[in-house]
Amino acid sequence: MWFLKYNSKWVWLVLPLVGFGLWSFGSRETEKEKPNVLFILTDDQGWGDLSLHGNPHLKTPNLDRLATQGAQFERFYVSPLCAPTRASLLTGRYHLRTGTVSVSRTLEVMNAEEVTLAEIFKENGYATGCFGKWHNGEHFPNTPNGQGFDEFLGFCAGHLTNYFDSELLHNETSFKSRGYITDILADAAMEFMTKNKSEPFFCYVPFNAPHTPHQVPEYYFQKYKKQGLTDELASIYGMVENVDDNVGRLLKKLDELKLTENTIVIFATDNGPNGNRYNGDMKGVKGSVDEGGVRVPFFVRWPKKIQSKAVKSMAMHIDLLPSLVELCGFPTPKTLPLDGVSFAGKLLGKSPDVPDDRTLFTHVAQLDKNLKPTPGALRTNRYRWVWKGNEPELYDMLADPSQKTNRANQNPKLMKTMKEQFDDWFGRATRELSMSERPVPVGFAGKEVELAAHEANFSGNLRYKEGHGWAHDWLTQWTAPSDQMEWQVESQRPVRYIAYLRYTCPEGQTGSRIQLSTGSSALKATIQEAFDPPMLPSPDRVTRKEAYEKEWRLVELGEISVPAGVSTLRLSALSVKADEVAEIKSVVLRPKGN
Repeated sequence: MWFLKYNSKWVWLVLPLVGFGLWSFGSRETEKEKPNVLFILTDDQGWGDLSLHGNPHLKTPNLDRLATQGAQFERFYVSPLCAPTRASLLTGRYHLRTGTVSVSRTLEVMNAEEVTLAEIFKENGYATGCFGKWHNGEHFPNTPNGQGFDEFLGFCAGHLTNYFDSELLHNETSFKSRGYITDILADAAMEFMTKNKSEPFFCYVPFNAPHTPHQVPEYYFQKYKKQGLTDELASIYGMVENVDDNVGRLLKKLDELKLTENTIVIFATDNGPNGNRYNGDMKGVKGSVDEGGVRVPFFVRWPKKIQSKAVKSMAMHIDLLPSLVELCGFPTPKTLPLDGVSFAGKLLGKSPDVPDDRTLFTHVAQLDKNLKPTPGALRTNRYRWVWKGNEPELYDMLADPSQKTNRANQNPKLMKTMKEQFDDWFGRATRELSMSERPVPVGFAGKEVELAAHEANFSGNLRYKEGHGWAHDWLTQWTAPSDQMEWQVESQRPVRYIAYLRYTCPEGQTGSRIQLSTGSSALKATIQEAFDPPMLPSPDRVTRKEAYEKEWRLVELGEISVPAGVSTLRLSALSVKADEVAEIKSVVLRPKGN
């Protein structure tokens, strides 16, 4: 004030600044009132993988405490596999409607036009970060950065091959991490929350544990081996306890940042357990449409807003998006039609806004582009109707929660009604779903594209090394000119790339001539250098299901033109010098100048 009194000629300059300062202060206060959201998701952790749920071996004190500090959903359902669940959690829609059908070979890709939680939070002034496993598309704009996340650290495929010193992405840049994967992801999430402590944030932490391979630090492994458990169970429970320790670290960081009271913390898992182990006497594991394959833990904590309670009403992954929109007080977002309903009112004690008896639907598909309605299931408050390809089954879940008695023959009228309901749902959910080729998007300025072997269509003698074509598998037995690999790509404009090949080829097998072509553009090259490294050492506790790791040679093939629209990039042999051309990991397209 003294400044105004003795320097009156500055009054008209200072007053606007004072007003701006008051407005800015008020704006910051408004921003601080918006609740942060920390959403923790684990991979292949079943309902029974918590000491809270009666597991006789496992100790999860941090997750148990989180559950008791807020709302515990007694019947929360997801999809039977990883990628479909993630698509539904992020969009509020049944996964088949989002384009996500299964877990690999482009069937895991979520359509870019889907509106995600990250995009909604970002539109409402939040910083958005994703730290962990994405599994809804490996190519921009289907990546986390293309779907609303400001910051991403993790991996986009369905799994990693090594959990120690992993090769990860920070946004779109690959780097070699140091340490154990779950610890690294928690570190990155804590750094993000610290950096954004003065503004609202949405922090999504999809840990990849306890998904295989069975890799875990020695301390955790030995703790469970001492209980006399198998190597598999000791690995899984060790991974889960490590997750629990990192959940404790995340919650402690919120305390240190004085953000606990204004942060909604959510914990869930993405499907049933990845193997037969304690799961509360439920039938089914990961991949199953029975209760044990889809019923998972789901906890929501918001101090002073959500009382400690058990929520008995059924809820599902499709409900998360509308619920967070309501909890955070956002205006109704512009999304594609939602399938979920908000359970916010039930959490806040305002209204029983989730129907106590609703019908939920489940579907699972393997790596088969001939989509069938089975296996599928329908769940009501009382019944689980299950159709696995033969005659549908019916279980009274109130009288028979372990699904031991099929009651289909006792309820023919109900069976007919439920079959009609499921058929109607499946027809609507797949109405706009195309099971033809999903072209890889290319042509974005400055974006490198890696066309992985597991995304290819192939013919002749070619085979996957592991067999399934999951992430990180590669193609082998390239023995004849008739063997071909093809990738469909789609570009909004004509674009030129420098093409590279990731391959291995042993001594004595070099000299084959190959061709990479698309449209009227073709590159010819010779496999000149032998490169046949051994498999990398792997700290697996149990023999893995996935392909093992090895190093690959990257060789430049030359410049290739990709036309606008949808085209096919084809890799073939012009001549085979010896027994086999090479083993192929991927084709890499780099924009000219990179």
